[in-house]
Amino acid sequence: MGKDVIVACDFDRASEMFDFLDLFRDEKPFLKIGMELFYEEGSFIVRELKRRGHKLFLDLKIHDIPNTVRKTMMVLSRMEIDICDVHASGGVRMMEGALEGITRLDGKRPLLIGVTQLTSTDQEMLENELLIRMPIKDVVMHYAQNVKKAGLDGIVCSPHEAAEVHKKFGKRFITVTPGIRFADSEIGDQRRIMTPAQAKEVGSDYIVVGRPITQAKDPVAAYRRCCKEFIDKPKTKVTKKK
Repeated sequence: MGKDVIVACDFDRASEMFDFLDLFRDEKPFLKIGMELFYEEGSFIVRELKRRGHKLFLDLKIHDIPNTVRKTMMVLSRMEIDICDVHASGGVRMMEGALEGITRLDGKRPLLIGVTQLTSTDQEMLENELLIRMPIKDVVMHYAQNVKKAGLDGIVCSPHEAAEVHKKFGKRFITVTPGIRFADSEIGDQRRIMTPAQAKEVGSDYIVVGRPITQAKDPVAAYRRCCKEFIDKPKTKVTKKK
């Protein structure tokens, strides 16, 4: 499993997203489609992006009773998505239902991951609004344990938790980490953030990057910069033998 940069396409309409993607001549970025665009455009957007050759993370953060989640995932299983997610706070039974539903009759399925805590959540919000008194890192790790128990492939978490997640649950338990900003970018509504280079250092498997790329003056250059910081390995000099 290689590292990859996932571009969050948080556009209101498909036409805006296609205008953005038309800027890319030499790359086919891995894309994340969230609730805004999917609810506006429906399954058409998934089929069209796959036709264009993109890998796709369908980020709907499904959260409901186990039977409803299982049936919803059966619908999503008919789409050629590469990653999809559920809220880990729905519990183990719900996540087991999601895994059952997303798995096709031939045994194939996309990666299924659990959302632990949103990167817009900080300790103050966790305690004062959600009434969870434990440290946020402990909450994330507990949710990750439930995700692992349910048989899912990994979690969505802040890059600040990625190293500890891999240490506790192994390298094959993937971490998808939003909250990525360049060192010279605005923070926006994110709280627990890192740069692409820092996320690479702590072992994130996939980073999700939205506005620093989609709202950049030169989105292609921003995407390439992100890939260079997160994926590219330093070049090794070749010394000629005398």
